[in-house]
Amino acid sequence: MHGLGNDFVVLDARQADLMLTPKSARAIADRRFGVGCDQIMIIERPRNGGDIFLAIRNSDGGVVESCGNGSRCVARLLLDETGKDKLTMETVAGPIIATRAGQTLISIDMGLARTAWQEIPLAHNIDTLHLQIGEGPLQDPVAVSMGNPHAVFFVPDVGTVDMAAVGPILEHHALFPQRTNVEAVQVLSRTNLRMRVWERGVGVTLACGTGACATLVAAVRRGLTERKATVTVDGGDLEIEWRADGHVIMTGPVAESFAGTIDRSLLA
Repeated sequence: MHGLGNDFVVLDARQADLMLTPKSARAIADRRFGVGCDQIMIIERPRNGGDIFLAIRNSDGGVVESCGNGSRCVARLLLDETGKDKLTMETVAGPIIATRAGQTLISIDMGLARTAWQEIPLAHNIDTLHLQIGEGPLQDPVAVSMGNPHAVFFVPDVGTVDMAAVGPILEHHALFPQRTNVEAVQVLSRTNLRMRVWERGVGVTLACGTGACATLVAAVRRGLTERKATVTVDGGDLEIEWRADGHVIMTGPVAESFAGTIDRSLLA
């Protein structure tokens, strides 16, 4: 499945544990020798009263706390499966509430945006509105956590930023003990932002749901936009709202590309 080109392999492990290892996750995610994806979304039995537990792995095999676009894809499957209009998905970062927003649109309540340095987390106490770090054209970011860490950089023109060059350097900056996602953002208007992203453990992707949420939160904190805006990523548009209660709502389209059976050799 994909959300604006941010693509996922969705596995159903509700009947039996798949015992997915980092190595087998990398094998599945490999675009030449496996299936190919940005992240792997694993549907598991609920652990704390939700409808399901959602385990997430990056294409490098690492465990991920949260994935907005992937969560919307899984929500679409489960809403169709159950006939419900609303459900709760448990994640490492906390519960996510999903609702239908149209024929192909899914809305996700991503929970509270976190802006305190220890919540992101950062290596030491620092003003998260101005980190005073940078690489090349990306300087002075805002730090935000959407269950996973983000460094949001505002630039005059995102088209001039080589995300593949600066992204991995900033991802591994010493200020981020758990590494970070990196967003380059251009303010088009008070209600429209243009974003490009380097995802932690993945690389450059066409879209990033948590990145779009973090982008709006960072822009509002800097006084650059309204609390509701369109975030345009390489794959299309996401509608993001940072509500007065601190919750961030993301709405966008999802699509299923194909369904099949993974060869056992990829799990070996």
